[in-house]
This record gives sequence, C-alpha cells and structure tokens, in this order.
Amino acid sequence: MGAGANLYALFAAAAEQAGETPVFVENGAVRLRYRELDAAVAGWAAALAGLGARPGDRVLVQAEKSVESALLYLAALRAGLVYVPLNPAYTAAELAYFVADSEPALIFAEGHLGLADLKPAPAWFETVARGPDDLAAILYTSGTTGRSKGAMLSHANLASNALVLKDVWRWRPGDVLIHALPIHHVHGLFVALHGALLNGSAMLWHAGFDPDPVIDDMGSATILMGVPTFYTRLLAKPRLTRAAAAGMRLFVSGSAPLLEATFRDFEARTGHRILERYGMTEAGMICSNPYDGERIPGTVGYPLPGVEARIRDEVLEIRGPNLFKGYWRSPEKTAEEMRPDGFFITGDIATMDETGRVAIVGRARDLIIAGGLNIYPKEVELALDAVAGVGESAVIGVPHPDLGEAVIAVVTRTDPALEEPAILAAIAGQLARFKQPRRILFAEALPRNAMGKVQKAALREAHKGLFE
Repeated sequence: MGAGANLYALFAAAAEQAGETPVFVENGAVRLRYRELDAAVAGWAAALAGLGARPGDRVLVQAEKSVESALLYLAALRAGLVYVPLNPAYTAAELAYFVADSEPALIFAEGHLGLADLKPAPAWFETVARGPDDLAAILYTSGTTGRSKGAMLSHANLASNALVLKDVWRWRPGDVLIHALPIHHVHGLFVALHGALLNGSAMLWHAGFDPDPVIDDMGSATILMGVPTFYTRLLAKPRLTRAAAAGMRLFVSGSAPLLEATFRDFEARTGHRILERYGMTEAGMICSNPYDGERIPGTVGYPLPGVEARIRDEVLEIRGPNLFKGYWRSPEKTAEEMRPDGFFITGDIATMDETGRVAIVGRARDLIIAGGLNIYPKEVELALDAVAGVGESAVIGVPHPDLGEAVIAVVTRTDPALEEPAILAAIAGQLARFKQPRRILFAEALPRNAMGKVQKAALREAHKGLFE
C-alpha cells in the first residue's frame, strides 16, 4: 500500500491518475482538482505538525461539514494522527466527555482551535509510515444507551473496506458522487468520501441535505449515497422523475432501515432500485445487496467479500479485516462483545436464508418481554407500516404494572383521519394478540439522530409513565 500501510497513500495514488478531475465541486464551483490534492493535504499536515501533533496523537474535530474539514481529515491520516470526529450537534457537556475520554493533542471545536487557526501553506510533507494495525480514527458510538464508546479503526480496517466496496459497487471511470452526508460518521466519512477518493471521482459537495439541489445535481452525477430520510424527502418532490434520474446508475441507502414502501415508490418514480446495505461503526460496511442481481427490500444482502457472518442465538455475529481493534481504553467492553474465536456480537437480531442473504429483524436491546413472552419490534413495525394511512412506526416497550413491559407504537400518519381502532383492527389478523400494541400514539415525526436512526431511547423516556 506504500508509505508503511498509511491509508492516505491509496488516495494519493488515485489522485495522481485522476489529474484534472475535480475533487470537490461546491455550488457549481470547482474547489480543488486531483492534481492539487497532494500538495493541499501536505500543507494541512504540516500545519498540524506545526501545532505540535505527533504520530499516534488524537485530533478531535467537532466542525460543520466543509471542504476544509475533509482536508483536515486527510491531513490527519497523512501525518499519522488518529482522527476523532464528533457530531456538531453535541453540547458542551457532551464534548467535555469526549475530550476527557480521548485525551486529544489538538481540539478543533467551539471554544478551542478553529479550522482558521491551522493556516495551511504549500509545503512538502512526507507521509508518515503506519503499520496496518495502527489507528487511523476513533469513532464514538451514538450513545443512545449509556456512555458512548470509542471504536478504534486501523488503517488496514478502513483500506480493506474501501477496496472491497470499490469492486462490489462497480466504481468506474467518470463516476460522480453527490455527497450530501455528514462527515462525522462512517457513512459520509468512510463509505462515501473514501469511495470517491479511491476512484478519483468528483464529488458534488453539499454542506447538508436539501432535496432540490440534490435533484439538480442528478443531471451531472452517477451515484448518491443517503439515509432513508433522503429518499422519502426526494419522493416528496414531484420533480423527482425518471428523466431527472436518467443519468444516475446507483442509489445507496443505509444507516437506518429502509421502508419497503420507500423502496417500491422510488423504483416506480425513477426506475431505480435502491441498493440497501448494512454496516456499523465497529466494522464499516458488512453486507450489501448485490449490484447485479436481486435487491430485495427488507434485506441487507450478503456479507461482503472477506467478511464472515453467522447467526447465534438469533443475533448476527461477524468477523473480517474490516472489524475494529476494540473500544478505546475499554478492554472489558471489548471483551463483552467479542467471542473467543474473533467474532463480534453486533447486537442486531437477524435472519440468514439458505443463500446467505441477511435480513435485520431488530436490535437485541429493543427486545420487548411482555408477560414472559419475547416480542421483536421490527415484526410489529412491518405490520403497522403496511396499514393504509400509516407513514411509519416505532414500536417500543414501556413499563407495565402487570406484564413488566407493554408494547406500544408511535405512528406517523399520511391519512390524518386514521385513528387507533382502525390500525389495531387492520393488524389483528396478522399478529398474535400478545404482539399487538396496547396503545397507538400519534406523532408528527419520529425523533431521529443525525444519521436518520429513530431514537427509541427518547421515545421510551417520553412514554415511560403511560401505564402508571
């Protein structure tokens, strides 16, 4: 891989081949070309070193998405630093926890250094040699239950995943990516950014997701990677048509489950079948529906080449070169999640058919035990989502004086006249009585984190007193 297995060397080699191709195009303007990338990153890396950062040090970054923040990430790789990105929405109190836990040498956040303090200038900078197990990044888990844990990802972890996805998703010369994801998360920082850089592809750079500019960009792009919310918001725009998406070749969805209705509606509107994949902070991408072959809604496809997957006690376990090195300074937490044979316990309840295709049923921690009976929320949600007039649903367990836990559902409506009795009647014949919600509550929208995942912990907290 060159430069002692430093991931950045892969991108530098691709940039040398890409030449005049733009790297970032923002608001129609070329911000940087591939022939300029190496010198630009060298300047940023030299600036980091000038502030005293040394190989192996952590660099914590809580910044809004920008071309500059992307260059800062690449510079950290090149300088052999460990990049620690944080959601810009975190409060000062939350930031304090991450600072104390990661002990960074440099902090780029409000009240600390700003990107403007770096003052990168043209410079020569030798890419720091790294071993395959040396850390490239620490990404903190979302922390919806308990304190966030820092997943340690090595140069080899990230390189293996990027190289596999380049082949699996058939990246090709001339591909152009619409990059509208945040870059403090695996999806935007590793899957999207790494894919484009490794292929020498232009990125149409969006600071955030707005469906109209994204539709505008489809005329000059080939790939969009997004969360399910992207696709529901795109579908809300009548101007999303087959003609608008005619030049696109790949729409990828992940970070949260894609509703089957969204999959069907998107195909009917555009002629494209969304490719759903599955991954997590601790392993990057794990499974993908096939590029060629059947993309089945409600499934996440097959384990990626080199990734082993198995189901044990209904929970998906995985092993492969993409699997992280453990949780930062938490050997006991790492040990809890690792089998002796190296398989990682994902915590996702899953099924695998005879062909190896995986479907995620729900989270193990979402399991509801009512009256001693196990209830998996995903099964109930699928029944509710199929009811005419229901937008989407989130099923949770809340304390109940008799049953221990009771099943309730929080539902959005596309038909404002739809009421609780009609929904319960519609699912009565599909689910055993003990699985059916004891209450249906209505909401304008389900609470989500920055990556579009429904925050069930927030729903449990909001409704914990329902049966008191």
